[in-house]
Amino acid sequence: MDENHTIWIEKYRPAKLADIVGQDEIVERLSSYVKSGNLPHLLFTGSAGVGKTTAAVTLAHEFFGESWQMNFRELNASDERGIDVVRNQIKQFARTTPLGDATFKILFLDEADALTTDAQAALRRTMESYAKTCRFILSCNYSSKIIDPIQSRCAIYRFRPLAPQAVKEEIGRIAAKEHLKVTPDAMDAMIYIAQGDMRKAINALQGAAIISTTIEALMVYAITSNARPDEIEELLRLALAGEFDGAESLLMHLLHERGIAPNELINQCYRALVKRGMERALKVELIDALGETDFRLSEGASSDIQMEALIARFVLSSTKKR
Repeated sequence: MDENHTIWIEKYRPAKLADIVGQDEIVERLSSYVKSGNLPHLLFTGSAGVGKTTAAVTLAHEFFGESWQMNFRELNASDERGIDVVRNQIKQFARTTPLGDATFKILFLDEADALTTDAQAALRRTMESYAKTCRFILSCNYSSKIIDPIQSRCAIYRFRPLAPQAVKEEIGRIAAKEHLKVTPDAMDAMIYIAQGDMRKAINALQGAAIISTTIEALMVYAITSNARPDEIEELLRLALAGEFDGAESLLMHLLHERGIAPNELINQCYRALVKRGMERALKVELIDALGETDFRLSEGASSDIQMEALIARFVLSSTKKR
């Protein structure tokens, strides 16, 4: 495939551990395994887009060199969650002899928290039985969903959301290679949207680059279907001032004319409320209202009714405190 049409999150995926940004402590510890030539079972946990898959792939690169693809396999547990995937695919790979000069193989099981409890129990036994020929790297968003017997057999690495500086550094590097000019406001917009997720930031950059080689903040918000922070502040200001009509009009504009998802608006309102200076009791009440609306939407309630009800609760809560 023409490199110009490659998805940038793959095109610029780091090939070496040292190239991973924002996870210095983890990179240092993983590098020590490469130097020693040995590797325990690993459990990577953290939110999306923070480098878990990249760390597993680069680790295989550094252990096996040119033969890494022969001794490394990636499976996504969310595709096949049951015990059969452990008994068949995983066990078959784990029991075969490593190729080339490798002393073991690596099986990377992404989204391992999607495995059923029975499948995890079978996986625990497989990890025990074939530890000499295969090392397991499990990746998940929620380590609490991994059974204790598996956790006790793994060295656990908790990947934190990437700091704004790490996102800025990587976006700047990619922009330079693609000959793009990113304005300071656009960089701030990508950091705001990413929330520590590098994939979101890179996708936003690539989407905006299709429109122009000069990346501006308005383009970034439009491409990613996010409201601008000042629009969220205005929505909250109107609601908390008791101006229901104005707040409702802005809400409908964001939902229907701008096409912003209700859940995304709730997340943005939450982030703005947490930082907002206001009476604690009122802040607690408003965050509770956000949580209830988010739950109702997840249960299939009408988004328009629930979002208008949310604004109404904001107006009522603010007027009660006066």
